[in-house]
Amino acid sequence: MTTQLGLPETVQACLFDLDGVVTRTAVVHAAAWKETFDAFLRGRDGEDFRPFTDSDYGEYVDGRPRADGVRTFLASRSIGLPEGDPDDPPDRQTVNGLGNRKNELLLKKIRTDGVEAYDGTLRYIEAVRAAGLRTAIVSSSANTADVLRSIDAERLFDTRIDGVVARERGLPGKPRPDTFLAAARDLGVDPSRAAVFEDALAGMDAGRSGHFGYVVGVDRVGQRDALYAHGADRVVEDLADLGSGE
Repeated sequence: MTTQLGLPETVQACLFDLDGVVTRTAVVHAAAWKETFDAFLRGRDGEDFRPFTDSDYGEYVDGRPRADGVRTFLASRSIGLPEGDPDDPPDRQTVNGLGNRKNELLLKKIRTDGVEAYDGTLRYIEAVRAAGLRTAIVSSSANTADVLRSIDAERLFDTRIDGVVARERGLPGKPRPDTFLAAARDLGVDPSRAAVFEDALAGMDAGRSGHFGYVVGVDRVGQRDALYAHGADRVVEDLADLGSGE
C-alpha cells in the first residue's frame, strides 16, 4: 500500500540527495568536472586527448565524493596520480589538487549564475514534513550548507550528512551506503523504514546496498532504465509526480 506521497505506508523518513534532486546544480557540477578533466588530459596527452564525456560523468563521478570521482575517472583511463593532501592548491597534479580545481570552478559558476531549486521537490518535501515524516539531506558536496542557505531550504531538513560531516565521521561516500545509513541513524529510523531520493547511479547503488525501504530515482537526464538497473523501486522525472500514480 502506498500513501498520497507515493511511498509505502511503512516509510517514516525521507533522505534526499542535493544536486539534481533538490537543486539544479548537477549540470553545473558536470561542467566544472569537464573543464577540470579536459584541461588535465590536454596537458598530459596534447590536442589529441580524449575528452571527458557525459557518460564519464554518470559512470565515474556523479554522486561520489570529490576525491573518489577523480580516482575513479582516472582509473578508467589507466591514469594514476599521487593522492596529495586535502588542502593541495588547485594547480597541483594530485588527486586532491584536481578535486580542488573542480571545486574552485564550481564555486565560481555558482557565484556567477546562482543556484536554482526544483520547485516540485520543495513542494514535495513540505508535504512530507506536513505528513509527519522526518527528512535528511545527504550529499557528497562540501558546499551543501551554503547551497541550502542560498535557497532558504535549511529549515526543511532535520539532519544534514554532507561532504564535511562525512569527513569528520570517517564515512565512505556513495556508492557505499554509509552516508545514508548515518542520516537514518541521526533521525532514529531503521533503514527499512526510510526512503532514498537520488538522481545518480552511485546513489541508486547506495540505496540498494543499504537495504532501504524504498529507493526513488529522479531522472533529469534521460537515464530511466539505468536508474532501475541500479536499484530504483520507482523512477520519476520530478518529485511532484510521485503522488500522481505516474
